[in-house]
Amino acid sequence: MASKNTSNSKFYSAFSLVAALGAAALAKKGLNTTWRAATGKNPPANPADPDVGLAEAVMWAALSGTLIGVARMLAARRAATYYAKSTGHLPPQLQKDDQDASKAPAPTA
Repeated sequence: MASKNTSNSKFYSAFSLVAALGAAALAKKGLNTTWRAATGKNPPANPADPDVGLAEAVMWAALSGTLIGVARMLAARRAATYYAKSTGHLPPQLQKDDQDASKAPAPTA
């Protein structure tokens, strides 16, 4: 039988994944609509296609990658906040990650 901590961790993983996928889908839909409004044409289906202009391919890759990445991160943070409020602690995957700069190793010359 799985412990409560393990089942909570699995729940968080599934919840976080669903939230991130949903956020990415919404971000992509919004980006597609915005791209059409701004350029008057559909976004490139495959920016790697040589028939797509380089500037257009780079702009699409940069915008879509950034927006979808940020949407996924925000959804994952929201899922973590919900988990923490529900259980009283962060999910095991997000326990303190040693980002304290004062504890970082000194740079070597």
